[in-house]
Amino acid sequence: MPSASSPTASTDAAASRVPVPLRRFVAWLPTEVDARVRVFAWLSFVAEVLIIGTGGAVRLTGSGLGCPTWPRCTPDSLVNTPEMGIHGIIEFGNRTLTGLVGILALAVVVLVWRMRHERRVLFVLSLIVLVGIVAQAVVGGITVLTGLNPFIVGFHYIASVSIVAVCAAFLVFMNQPAGPRALAVPRGFAALVHATTGVLALTIVFGVLTTGAGPHSGDAAAGRNGFDAEVLEHVHSWPGYALFVLTLAIVVLAWRLRLDVRRWAVALLAVELVQIAVGLYQARNGLPEIAVGTHMVLAALAAATMTVVVLRLKRPAVVEAPAARRSTASARS
Repeated sequence: MPSASSPTASTDAAASRVPVPLRRFVAWLPTEVDARVRVFAWLSFVAEVLIIGTGGAVRLTGSGLGCPTWPRCTPDSLVNTPEMGIHGIIEFGNRTLTGLVGILALAVVVLVWRMRHERRVLFVLSLIVLVGIVAQAVVGGITVLTGLNPFIVGFHYIASVSIVAVCAAFLVFMNQPAGPRALAVPRGFAALVHATTGVLALTIVFGVLTTGAGPHSGDAAAGRNGFDAEVLEHVHSWPGYALFVLTLAIVVLAWRLRLDVRRWAVALLAVELVQIAVGLYQARNGLPEIAVGTHMVLAALAAATMTVVVLRLKRPAVVEAPAARRSTASARS
């Protein structure tokens, strides 16, 4: 029987001081990925994509300063007022959705808490998403306080796309067992995929710069980044077409080599085809708001799909059991 000063007794004493409801809640948390983790992980991913859409709506409807202050909507009101009209409703609605996104991200962190050691990657990814959302709220405030500076607005969007990619990574690792991973494709193929990822990132950056030079500033009084929008449209298209060619090569190679990643490569190609079609439509029709918003969301989905493709270049490594290793060693001796 352990003495009063033993580590076990100290642990039991500390546990006894934890309120019973909290102990029950912790005991209720999963110790492995189950339906609760899957549902909230998917809800978090969908919410992150949705808030990019609503953020785009804020900008494309000229509602960027619908709430002219931060963190309050006005100096005297936390919420929008009837006098602020539709712009106030749209901007405050986007801010409200940020709270929902944060709650979902927090729920994922809590749900993986008990498996934070065994499934460390899931815990770290969930923390990155949660911290990223908090940081995004601050950046959103800076965006408002700087009068919708186009470079800060652009950074705000790129950060949102990055969070979507992290959520996608969580979904991938969620469906794989813990442990080491090994390369499941030829090294040349992996290099091609990584190069394509870089081109995708470059395409998104130039897309952000192009939007920052265009007419959709978020408010009539907001400034633009000073670049020539027409020139940037062409510059933006160059890495876009290169991305399409590289992805097509990935698809052809993946199917010829019968790689497991081939279906996700096709999914990436499909997203890019739609993205190209929307991009051509908006460029030739005066940048209609709905097309620009769709283009923004598709870019986030392309980043998420690219993340899945990259992570599926590896698969869980088969770790030989100790007994099997001993039998192999005996057979060789």
